[in-house]
Amino acid sequence: MSAIFIAEHISLEGVMQAPGRADEDTRGGFRGGGWATAGANGQVTSALADRVGQAGGMRLLLGRRSYDDMLSYWNAQGGPFAEGLNAAPKYVVSRQTGTPLPWPNSTPITGDVVDAIRALKREPGPELCVMGSGELVDTLLRRRLAEELLLFIHPLLLGSGRRLFPAEGAAPLAVERLSSAATETGVVIARYRVRDVAP
Repeated sequence: MSAIFIAEHISLEGVMQAPGRADEDTRGGFRGGGWATAGANGQVTSALADRVGQAGGMRLLLGRRSYDDMLSYWNAQGGPFAEGLNAAPKYVVSRQTGTPLPWPNSTPITGDVVDAIRALKREPGPELCVMGSGELVDTLLRRRLAEELLLFIHPLLLGSGRRLFPAEGAAPLAVERLSSAATETGVVIARYRVRDVAP
């Protein structure tokens, strides 16, 4: 049985929208994109790389919007992390049936997403890592399918934007802190184990 861990950059009020670039995700008129770049440093990169190493490698589980965005950025980058992303198996939850997935090693997930993810978890292999993919994350947490949260909490308030945990309607969730540390830029790196994960 493979576990799922969710890795996200968030602001103090939980905004996860467009952390990397100004044009990354402007839905809802959001103009604050790129807010995480000031806090990103080697400690942040190392924390994610270390967690992937603990998982025994990388398998990505992504929503289609995050898949397309990561493809457009990381496919043109060099270095070990980009190479790992390119080589990793990628499972893409999408409502767009029949649309090509141009990133190597990509498999679409359509139909009953929850059943498909449960089947993925039963397969041997590294843990599944989710990045971005807000709607998918909401589904995973509501259905108790994710075992861990790795949060990069940036010391800023954005005032608007899509949140990892919506102000209303979010699923109740009990977690246990596994570790936490602050970087030199003030980003808190926090790992939480989700309690009561569904079988």
